[in-house]
Amino acid sequence: MVKVYGPMMSMAASGTLGKIATFSNWKGRSYVRKCVTPANPKSVLQVSVRAMMRFLSQEWEGIGSTPKGSWDDAAAATNISPFNAYIAANASRWREFQPPSQTNPAPETGDVPVATLDSAVGGPSYCDVTMTITTLNDVWGVILFRSPTGTFTTSRANAIRVIPITAEEEVVFTDSGLDAGTYYYDARFFTKEGVLGDEEGEVSGTAE
Repeated sequence: MVKVYGPMMSMAASGTLGKIATFSNWKGRSYVRKCVTPANPKSVLQVSVRAMMRFLSQEWEGIGSTPKGSWDDAAAATNISPFNAYIAANASRWREFQPPSQTNPAPETGDVPVATLDSAVGGPSYCDVTMTITTLNDVWGVILFRSPTGTFTTSRANAIRVIPITAEEEVVFTDSGLDAGTYYYDARFFTKEGVLGDEEGEVSGTAE
């Protein structure tokens, strides 16, 4: 990464030029870097990272003023916004296969919900995965895992979706775009304070 001053005949520039160089801004500093295209944007780890980033970005506004305020010091220490501090810290936790936390630092307390992973029912290029939550406790969300083989161990590498849980109800997730075949699923719930629950137990479904 190279810092630049007055890029592209202006005080700031953004975007990619000729698929060669990407101009952007970070912490108020303009920079330019080589344009890089992922070799496989749908690799298992790419899917896993995007799943967690989507969840964190969507949940920030709803976590409440007290949890948001806990990120102020971390933000000030590195000259970034509280939102970016929350994203960075929880992305770091996810790299270690730890669930996110609304509060900084993560208290790692609270009880996961009383819930079951009920079934996976296949159809044309998809499987509908059904979970039932009977007691919320301190739940924030659930991580859904998928494998092409049974009796697998859940990991960051086979996480495909992070779903917020807000009510005692049945939750159905449609895993679409699948090739024909049998897929195995597991789920682990996590609390608002960064506790990851046990594996719920595998279910399987066959996409047509």
